[in-house]
Amino acid sequence: MIKNPPEISDSEKVYHIYAKDRCLYHNLGLEDFEEKWEMLNIMVGILKTDYQVEDLDYTEVEETPNDGEESSY
Repeated sequence: MIKNPPEISDSEKVYHIYAKDRCLYHNLGLEDFEEKWEMLNIMVGILKTDYQVEDLDYTEVEETPNDGEESSY
């Protein structure tokens, strides 16, 4: 079963893709995310790997503009 990518939104978001607890891709824009997400789901479904489709997951992070200011640490 292929998990569906998120719906397209106007806000600035980045995506991180995981297989089990391992981050495979981070800070992807929507277009890169959709391409890699589809590719990974297909690869895991056909190739003999240590991963199952159920092991794939992603997080969606909304970027907030900081108006050019640096964060304080």
